[in-house]
Amino acid sequence: MTLLDLPRGLKSGSYTPRRPANSREDGEGSVQVQLDPSVQIEKAKVFAIYGKGGIGKSTTSSNLSAAFSKLGKRVLQIGCDPKHDSTFTLTKRLVPTVIDVLESVEFHTEELRPEDYVYEGYNGVMCVEAGGPPAGTGCGGYVVGQTVKLLKEHHLLEDTDVVIFDVLGDVVCGGFAAPLQHAERALIVTANDFDSIFAMNRILAAIKAKSKNYDVRLGGVIANRSKDTDEIDRFNAACGLERVAHFPDLDVIRRSRLKKSTLFEMEPSPELEAVQNEYLRLAASLWVGTKELKAEPMKDRDIFDFLGFD
Repeated sequence: MTLLDLPRGLKSGSYTPRRPANSREDGEGSVQVQLDPSVQIEKAKVFAIYGKGGIGKSTTSSNLSAAFSKLGKRVLQIGCDPKHDSTFTLTKRLVPTVIDVLESVEFHTEELRPEDYVYEGYNGVMCVEAGGPPAGTGCGGYVVGQTVKLLKEHHLLEDTDVVIFDVLGDVVCGGFAAPLQHAERALIVTANDFDSIFAMNRILAAIKAKSKNYDVRLGGVIANRSKDTDEIDRFNAACGLERVAHFPDLDVIRRSRLKKSTLFEMEPSPELEAVQNEYLRLAASLWVGTKELKAEPMKDRDIFDFLGFD
């Protein structure tokens, strides 16, 4: 069996979701992949990281995972991008994806072992790359759901304190909104520019839709690759969001990616120490718990008029 041979219910475009007993409607007019209530992450604190493509979600996720581990937490990071590059600064390589290993055993999950798809990275962070189907051939929601199911079957979630989903940028369809069905808090990474904030507004709408039927709530905005945050803060004030961290556009961050390293492994410097401390502060505040933000997205035309200068 290959991805193209998946059962009808697992292909995007042909899927009419079955509603488990006692489930709720998943959004008005939704055709999204729904959460199987038997495949929930029950004990760990779960965070989903969203944002415009190329904004630095993987950098943010990996360093946040490292920061949680520095606080003594047992961390699992799940990359949800077919490029499977979420965790390479933690593992120092591109690890095989869940889809890769499932194909290798013709989707017979009983033949898999945890070490086939879970890899230990920096400071004990456990890393999984869910991967995804070839473009236009399948649903990313199935991949996320199958990954969580495997982790649960192998009892890998029982001893985990924190799970971080690093989600493909710019996609808020049913499939890639699937991590929101597991998350306690969703965080949006953005820069202080028009395109990033415009994308953030669309993601905000997706999170709001999911929060009607699942426990996920907005946890805040992470300003990234930005010297200033004036436009971010102005948008946040208008919509009811809050900035929970700020990481400036520093060369050491760019170099850490080229060196395939987390920021906690780079040569010490005053500016690097400040960034490390910001990640540690963010991890500590997320662990304690952020308040629920009841933000309202703008209409596309309204945010177009709102942003920028006259």
